Amino acid sequence: MPHPSITAILFDKDGTLLDYQSSWGQINRRAALIAAKGDGTFAARLLRHGGMDPDSGITYPDGLLAAATAREIATAWVGEGAPFSADELTALLDEEFCNSVGSVVPVTDLAAFFARLKGRGMTLGIASSDGKASIERTVERFGLGAHVDFIAGYDSGYGVKPGGGMVTAFCAHTGVAPSAVAVVGDNGHDMEMAHAGGAALRIGVLTGTGTRESLAPISHMVLGSIDELEGVLFG
Repeated sequence: MPHPSITAILFDKDGTLLDYQSSWGQINRRAALIAAKGDGTFAARLLRHGGMDPDSGITYPDGLLAAATAREIATAWVGEGAPFSADELTALLDEEFCNSVGSVVPVTDLAAFFARLKGRGMTLGIASSDGKASIERTVERFGLGAHVDFIAGYDSGYGVKPGGGMVTAFCAHTGVAPSAVAVVGDNGHDMEMAHAGGAALRIGVLTGTGTRESLAPISHMVLGSIDELEGVLFG
């Protein structure tokens, strides 16, 4: 059934707008090798600690690599023995994630998708556990600048997922009430953020690390991908 009360959508980025497994397997491998200073065996151990199978490249729901910020990943990996300070490794990971934007795989034609939503009068935002600079590069790469009203990264000052600060900031920035907001994401942190921020609708998608089993109990609905979103919202 359509949802006419929804006038704004806050999207997660990785696993929602971008296909997670196609995009982030190699990025995570490179990040682990950076943290391990090129030691492949140690890098594989770091990946497992982060919730990724180093052989298949599959990242599991709600683990470190699926949902955490660069700082949280760096802190955990330093705790596992990565020979850096948390600040040093955070900076290196942020740089790697930002430089990898050119290789990420979109779920759909994002420019056309966002243009259609904007044409329906929707207010649009992106809230990611990635850094702000990486989100900005993604918006630029896919030609979304004219359509996106708000972006928030872990380093934007609104707090981090699963807290509700990014939803609150989206609403404050755009003047939209939480009761008019749908949050779309691929893992538990996204749905918990939506709940904490008072968003009206929590929509899970299966293009990331979450599964129907992990998302259904905490979402109002679970879609195969954002390609199904317009049909759900507008009928």
